[in-house]
Amino acid sequence: MMFAENRFIKNRKIKAAVIGCGRISFKHFDAIDKHNSNIELVAVCDNNKTKLDAASEKYKVKGYNNLSNVLKNSDADIYILCTPSGVHAHQAVEIANHGKHIITEKPMATKWPDGIKMVKACDENDVFLFVVKQNRHNATLQLLKKAIDQGRFGKINMVNLNVFWSRPQEYYDQDEWRGTWEFDGGAFMNQASHYIDLLNWMIGPVESIHAYTATLGREIEAEDSGVISLKWRSGALGSVNVTMLTYPKNYEGSITILGDKGTVRVGGLAVNEIQTWDFADVRPEDDEIKSANYETTSVYGFGHPLYYDNVIKSIRGQERPYTDGRSGLKALELLIGAYLSARDGKRVTLPLEL
Repeated sequence: MMFAENRFIKNRKIKAAVIGCGRISFKHFDAIDKHNSNIELVAVCDNNKTKLDAASEKYKVKGYNNLSNVLKNSDADIYILCTPSGVHAHQAVEIANHGKHIITEKPMATKWPDGIKMVKACDENDVFLFVVKQNRHNATLQLLKKAIDQGRFGKINMVNLNVFWSRPQEYYDQDEWRGTWEFDGGAFMNQASHYIDLLNWMIGPVESIHAYTATLGREIEAEDSGVISLKWRSGALGSVNVTMLTYPKNYEGSITILGDKGTVRVGGLAVNEIQTWDFADVRPEDDEIKSANYETTSVYGFGHPLYYDNVIKSIRGQERPYTDGRSGLKALELLIGAYLSARDGKRVTLPLEL
C-alpha cells in the first residue's frame, strides 16, 4: 500500500514503546540501543508489576500497566508488541486506531481472522505493520535465499525442516498463557513459527498440507510435537518435523533443500551453520560459506538489529518494509492450515480463502 507523506518521520528520532517486558522484549531493547542514533525508547508497559518496574528502572523510561495508558500519555511513534500472541490482534487494532506504527513479534496472531483484522486496521489508518521475522536476516539464510533466486538448485524436488528443541515443563509453568490455544499455541505456532515462514519465503506458494500433532510429554493444551507434509505449487514435496521434547537440550534447527542441480543443508542450533553446499556450478560467493557460519547459544539468532534497520528506513520513507503484515499472513496461513489438518484429519488446500 502507499503511505501518506505525513506518516514518515524524517528529521528526528523515532520514539518507541515496548509493550510486554518478558523474555523476547530484551532482543528489542538491545536492537533499539544499537540504533540509538535513530530510535529511542520512551515507554514500557506490562501488567506484571515486577517485570514493569525492572524494565522501567533499567531503561530509565516511564512505565505503564496497560496499553490504553501508554497511548493516552506517551508520545511514542511505534509500538512493539512483545505480549502473548493471542492478544496481538486487539492490541494492534487499538494502536492502529490511534495512528501509530506497530512491530509485532511472531506469530502476528493465533487465529486467521485476527491476522486479517490487523492488516485491515493498519491499512485503514495508514500505518505500518511490521511482523518480526529476524531469521531471514541470518547470513546463512541470506546466502541460501540468493542461491534459490539465482536458480542454482535447478528444479527443487524436496525440502525438509527440523526443529528439535527442548522446553521443559518449567518453561510452560512460568506464565499461565504458555501452551494455551487462546494466547500461545504449541510447538508449531510458537517455537517453529520462524521456520514455517521459510516454507513460503524461500520455496514459494504451498498447494496443500497434511499434519499430525501430539501432546506427548508436557501438561499443556496445545501440541509439544508435530509433523507436516507439504506439496508446493511447483511440485516440490517436503516435511516439517517439530518437537519440544528433545533430551537434554536444544539440538537442531535446520533446513535441507534437494534440487536436481544442488543440495544444501543449513543446520546447527538455529540454522546458523551451512553444513552442506553442493551445486553443479561454482560461483565466487561460494567462498563466503565458512564466514557466514556463526556460533550461537540462543534460538533467537542475532537478526533483530538488522530487522530494525529496515523498520527505521521504512518509517523514514527510504525503503519498503521487508516483512509487513501481508508477509506475516503467509506464515500464519500455513500455521492455521496445519492445525486445521491435524484437527480434522484431512489434507488442507491453500489459500484458506479466496
